[in-house]
Amino acid sequence: MQALIIEDEKPSARRLQRMLEKQKVEVIATLHGVEEATEWFLQNEHPEIIFLDIQLSDGLSFEIFENVEIKSAIIFTTAYDEYALKAFKLNSVDYLLKPIDDEELTAAMQKFYQNTAAINGGLSMQSLKSIFNLPTSEYRKRFTIQVGQHIKLINVEEISCFCSENKSTYLHTLDKRNYPLDISLEKLENELNSENFFRINRQSIVNILAIEDIVAYSNSRLRISLKSFNDLPLIVSREKVKDFKQWLS
Repeated sequence: MQALIIEDEKPSARRLQRMLEKQKVEVIATLHGVEEATEWFLQNEHPEIIFLDIQLSDGLSFEIFENVEIKSAIIFTTAYDEYALKAFKLNSVDYLLKPIDDEELTAAMQKFYQNTAAINGGLSMQSLKSIFNLPTSEYRKRFTIQVGQHIKLINVEEISCFCSENKSTYLHTLDKRNYPLDISLEKLENELNSENFFRINRQSIVNILAIEDIVAYSNSRLRISLKSFNDLPLIVSREKVKDFKQWLS
């Protein structure tokens, strides 16, 4: 049995690791923040179970799931009130209330052994946020890109546009770099803040902050020039022109 601990309080993490080792559970890593955990999941095989704190040093642990698909079972370690914890229990997602108790840990592990699938799939991340009544990031704040052996974080403010070419999606930045993404424009359109990003046609989504010029084009369309992008012509399709003008206002 292999486990991962994500906990920003190092004494708590060390204590939990000792308790798990007494139960013959191998802790393969202890992580302390959202960015560190995101990088780890992209570079390593996921363990059977994760002990996950809610509030980490650089944000809420839910942000990890916005960048990485986690298939491990999860047991939450939290100091939130009993009402929220009962909601977790009803949905077959277990928890450990800090400070963690030996008996509670044993019971949680027994539940995991008996019903792994239920623990793993009991709640979506959006449901968890709702249960905890936590502030939720409705839109993407950043993208995690793997460049060789390195992980690069790109904030949405740094992006000029997204384009689809040859059945692949690319992220283009304001500093004239581009990176492939394993995500469709359709999904991106739902994840981006519509105040800042607009899908002008089937191939492109643009950032309003990157627009340099807009000119009339043939067949009642518009042509956009971006501050740092000239790889492809960016044409607002005729059926999108009206919505595009409203978006600009």
